[in-house]
This record gives sequence, structure tokens and C-alpha cells, in this order.
Amino acid sequence: MRADRLLSLVLLLQHRGRMSAKELAGELEVSPRTVLRDIEALSAAGVPVYAERGRHGGFALLPGYRTDLTGLTSEEALALVVAGSRTTASAPGMAPALASAMRKVVAALPEPQRDATTEAAGRILVRPDGMIPRRTAGGEDCAVLDDLRRAVFAGHKVRIRYAAGDAEPRWRTVDPIGLVSAQGKWYLLATRDGADRTYRVSRMREVQELPEPAERPTGVDLERVWEERRARFSAGFPGLVADVRVREAVRARLVDRALQVRAERPDGPGWLRIELDFGGLDHALAMVWALGPDAEVLGPPELRAATAERAAATAARYG
Repeated sequence: MRADRLLSLVLLLQHRGRMSAKELAGELEVSPRTVLRDIEALSAAGVPVYAERGRHGGFALLPGYRTDLTGLTSEEALALVVAGSRTTASAPGMAPALASAMRKVVAALPEPQRDATTEAAGRILVRPDGMIPRRTAGGEDCAVLDDLRRAVFAGHKVRIRYAAGDAEPRWRTVDPIGLVSAQGKWYLLATRDGADRTYRVSRMREVQELPEPAERPTGVDLERVWEERRARFSAGFPGLVADVRVREAVRARLVDRALQVRAERPDGPGWLRIELDFGGLDHALAMVWALGPDAEVLGPPELRAATAERAAATAARYG
């Protein structure tokens, strides 16, 4: 364990430059006293680490000292850095190991490749939650994703032939900010004529990378941009809370199609009573109707009335 920590300490100094004992302790999740002991051990082993005194002092490696750990290509390094993003690293028990691995990957790269990898990693985000908070979702096949990803990493403008809803696809020229994978679905965060835009990659029919550099603000926090846009999108839903009695055997079919579950309790042998959030009346009606006699709407009144009306119309059709 200590050997791994000593290596991580060297790579931190190699990648970040001068760092204080407190900063190193925070990164390595140990005490400043442990860091000081590790520094002494490294010096004794011949690693050229030295201390700088004063208010802005700290520990640093002699200029030009490097340790090389990997022959990763740029794409391989980028894949690992993205996999070790803040969201992934927050998995229980995994944060220290992932943080250590990412330090080793990034610090061991040649400087030009390290800079390019760090820059590109800031243009892609992988999230477990979607644009709206659905419980589950499958992946999707995006034929244009590779072309789009190259353009985004290169920092170039792109032309996309995009189908919005049921409309015919048409061309748009946009300035990419970054790509987000959320619940298996890919989104392009971009601006168009200075206005924020979010595009589903699966709705893109063609992508053309342009030679002009994209207009992208410096220091973009892609996760913050995603959360802001996601919040605005979710706020636009009318929303409806449904009170449904459902057979236990089909519970998953209903829950998986709702936005979220508010409350749940048994309601007789083999039955459950669940409160769920849906995007609106039409969304809730379609999901409950698909369960037929295995579900009963208890509320709100407008949803119960709409379900009864559809059931009566269907019975009349077949009566």
C-alpha cells in the first residue's frame, strides 16, 4: 500500500509541480505527517524531491525528472481519463483507486500528449442519469458518433443534419461545447448563433467537421453546463403525480416507464399502491393503459377519467 502511495506522490509532483504537504495529504487521503514521512523515504531512495520554504512553498521534483509508466496511445489514455471522471469515481469504495490510476495515466504521458488528453477529457462527460430522471434506459446506436467526437475533440465547428421531433432533417452549423453520455444516450452540448442548444446524437443523420475553430468559452465545466441544461429541460415538463394500484408481477413495467417513484406500499395480496411522477397526462395514460387490467388509476381525477373514457371507447368498439 505504501509503495503505491509513494508512486502516486511522485506522479502528483510530476504532473502538478510544487504542492504543499496539505495538498498532497488531501489528494492521497492521508495526514500531512504521513506525507512528510513519505517525502523523507523518497529522498532516501534517491528521488530528487526537495522542499521550498515560505508562504508559497511546498515540495517539488528537480526540473527534468520524469518517471514513465505507460505506452498508452492518446485515445487509450483519453478513454481511461474519461472513465475516471468525477461521476464514475464517486462509486462507493472506488474513488481512491480511480484517482490513483488516473494520476498515473496522465502523469506518465509525454507532455504534448498529456496536455491534449487533459483538454479532450474536458469535452466529454459520462453520467448515469439522463436528461430527465428515468430509472432505466437502454443504449442507442449512433452511426455519426465517431465523426462527431473527432470534431469535438479537435475543437472545430460542425454541420449536422438534424431531425427535431417529427420534422424533416435539416442542416445546422453549431459550435460544440462537449459530448455527454447519459443513460446510454449521447447528447451534443453546443451553441448556435450564441444561443444554448442540446442535440440528441441519435437524431443526427449526417455530421460534417468544418475547418473553422468552434467558439467555446475557456474553462468550461462540462458537468455544470449539463446540470444547468438538464434542470431547465426538466422544469419545462408539465408533470403529473399518479396514484396507481398495480399487480406486483408487472410493477417493473410501470416503474421503469415513470420518471421516479415517490411512495410505495402493499395494497392487498399480490398488489401494490404506488405514487409516481410522469411527464404529463398523456405520458401517464399511455403507461398505465399498457398494463390493462393489471393496473388501476386511483388518482388524480383527470387521469382516472381519461383512463375510463379510453376503456369505454375501446369496449364500445369491440362490443
